[in-house]
Amino acid sequence: MAMLTISRVNQYYGGSHILRDVSLKADPGKVTVLLGRNGVGKTTLLKSLMGLVPIRNGEIAFNGVPIESATPYERARTGIGYVPQGREIFARLTVEENLRMGLATKPGNVPVPNRLYELFPILDSMRHRRGGDLSGGQQQQLAIARALAAGPKLLVLDEPTEGIQPSIIKDIGRVIRLMASQENMAVLLCEQYYDFAEELADDYYVLERGAIIDHGAGSEMKKNNVRKLVAI
Repeated sequence: MAMLTISRVNQYYGGSHILRDVSLKADPGKVTVLLGRNGVGKTTLLKSLMGLVPIRNGEIAFNGVPIESATPYERARTGIGYVPQGREIFARLTVEENLRMGLATKPGNVPVPNRLYELFPILDSMRHRRGGDLSGGQQQQLAIARALAAGPKLLVLDEPTEGIQPSIIKDIGRVIRLMASQENMAVLLCEQYYDFAEELADDYYVLERGAIIDHGAGSEMKKNNVRKLVAI
């Protein structure tokens, strides 16, 4: 069974039809990549998945259970971790306090998992530094670690490589692959950086003008000339 199933979802802003009968799925143990040019509806789709914007119609199921009427908090509690575009860390809170925010659905005495510091060693040495004092790449690692804190079954990432230096992009890719292959997590990755997406993709979908225009196995992206479909 797919961990996530989105079926014929439509979403509007005012009179504009933003998402048009969008359907996709994300399986456990796989990285599913969502590609598309700027402004085609990728972030809107992820926000719709998380309940941050309402859908007009369609179905969203997580682990076989419909969630399109659930609140964002309820969706997080069921096991969905979300890393928004722009990271949205708490600048005045320390690294450890930011990670604790990822445990909001857990009892108050649950400690920050040491596993997070093993995945992102730089955060271990910065536990007591304020989030706003970190570099952009360090903040992105913190945002991903925060989403992983509660042990989600599905990790949703919106443009995690945006504005990030190559060395940290490599570290982020390593963690994404590790989560899928060793933790059997489903990963839905929305990404502009084509080479990064192609390297990680087990499955891919291309969004254009709010509709899925192509999808297939990640191993066939080159053969299917997906790069041309998303070129600016």
